[in-house]
Amino acid sequence: MHTVAIIQARMGSTRLPGKILKPLANKPALWHVVDRLKHADRIDDIVVATTDEAQDDVVERFCLENSIACFRGSQEDVLDRYYRAAKQYSADPVLRITSDCPVIDPVIVDEVIAGYINGKYDVYGLGGEFPDGLDCEIFSFKTLEDAWKHARLPSEREHVGPYMKKHPEKFRLGHYEKFKGLSHHRWTLDEDADFKFLSEVFARLYKPDSLFLTQDILNLLQKDPTLMDINSQITRNEGYLNSLKKDEEYLKGRT
Repeated sequence: MHTVAIIQARMGSTRLPGKILKPLANKPALWHVVDRLKHADRIDDIVVATTDEAQDDVVERFCLENSIACFRGSQEDVLDRYYRAAKQYSADPVLRITSDCPVIDPVIVDEVIAGYINGKYDVYGLGGEFPDGLDCEIFSFKTLEDAWKHARLPSEREHVGPYMKKHPEKFRLGHYEKFKGLSHHRWTLDEDADFKFLSEVFARLYKPDSLFLTQDILNLLQKDPTLMDINSQITRNEGYLNSLKKDEEYLKGRT
């Protein structure tokens, strides 16, 4: 096994351009994602997979300056980008992480990896009612390659996991249902309101010599629940919902 965390990252977010390098506690958001993953015991390597567009030259430069492995590939076909990055870095299994999760919890990441191994799954990730921003998913290279070969819909190419989850007859799927009743929490970085929320969280919890985890955030929000009002009106998984609309147009074009 060679467990590689591949972080999809690009500057061209439509809702919050340049979000991955926005500063949280004087460090770029992407720096925090990588730094937190370094605390996971079960990850062997970390790779940032960005696009080959000129606007993402700055992402490659950031990686070089911080000694982070970087792969560049298709902007729209994220599945292809993941497959080629995984192949180049001999990843098996592949841990999928998105760069909009600057409070990703390395303890939960390790638990997900352990669940994948112990259950002998092809695809395994967080399930149940978990805060948006802790997302992580792991799958074998063979599963990724199968999806890369057969996925056709825009939603299956712009996102890595949909094809796998649609085919339980091909893949052994599993979910780690660690949380209940926490799906209303939004800790991801996708819009300006998210940045304001996370800035408050980092201002109150971040310390260079220690790592704050999920329970620390929950404790903070219990003490000051008004913080959740900052970004509570945003729709979860808006990007994937937009991809499903593209599926409709794709299918119309084939009839």
